[in-house]
Amino acid sequence: MKVPGPIRQKNFRLTIEYDGTGYHGWQRQKEEPTIQAEIERAATRITGQPVSLTGSGRTDTGVHALGQVANFHCRTCLTPDELQRGLNSLLPGDIAIGRCEAVNDDFHARFDAIAKRYRYRILNQPVRSALERHRAWHLRASLDLAAMQAGSSRILGCHDFSAFEGAGSPRAHNVRRVSEAICRRGRSREICFEIEADGFLRYMVRNLVGTLVAVGRGQLTADDMAAILASRDRSRAAPTAPPQGLYLVGVQYGPNATSPAGQPDCMRPPAQTN
Repeated sequence: MKVPGPIRQKNFRLTIEYDGTGYHGWQRQKEEPTIQAEIERAATRITGQPVSLTGSGRTDTGVHALGQVANFHCRTCLTPDELQRGLNSLLPGDIAIGRCEAVNDDFHARFDAIAKRYRYRILNQPVRSALERHRAWHLRASLDLAAMQAGSSRILGCHDFSAFEGAGSPRAHNVRRVSEAICRRGRSREICFEIEADGFLRYMVRNLVGTLVAVGRGQLTADDMAAILASRDRSRAAPTAPPQGLYLVGVQYGPNATSPAGQPDCMRPPAQTN
């Protein structure tokens, strides 16, 4: 019979994968199902105490994650492996804890994050896919990938992204630094937009994708993309892309935000087939 370890205060960091189709986003809500609420419910049941989960950031209704990061504190004798197994046994099939580790007590999933990476998937083919209907944006007409790549190159660097921010979400400033933005061919007829930045505004990625699609359709040019960015005027950008094609790929932390074993986070987990 295994002897349990000592009960002590611990800070657990979770790396989470989820299909956001059936949820009203990440953040806990009173009457709607959310990712945060499901994990808190499972963690509370396992630890026998109320658990409040801190996420690296919110994802909206219908948005997915390959590497969302969250943390919580509790007093327990459970090891990270035991907690991970327990959570995965209680969570619904569309949420999975890919990694659980004990981290320094002052680690904060949101405030310690230094960069995030998102992927947006477009299924660019004449016939829609039954299996991908909640996992990619289906567009029938062919898109000009080279033009979209030229457009994405215009947003690299440090800019005010007000033109690509959702309405009703004022912030202290809208300046973000984009370190990578690329449109590439995925499998078969798939086009993927990948972006990495030190932070994102509300709907920023989906607004960028909507405008890049307009470039791919020939309705706008790469130079128009730069002009829209410089204008800081949301009305000049294209409509917002739908949520089902968006994935939070990973969250990056600095060298001081590691586990006691010194294992750094990975921004690029193994390729997903989705």
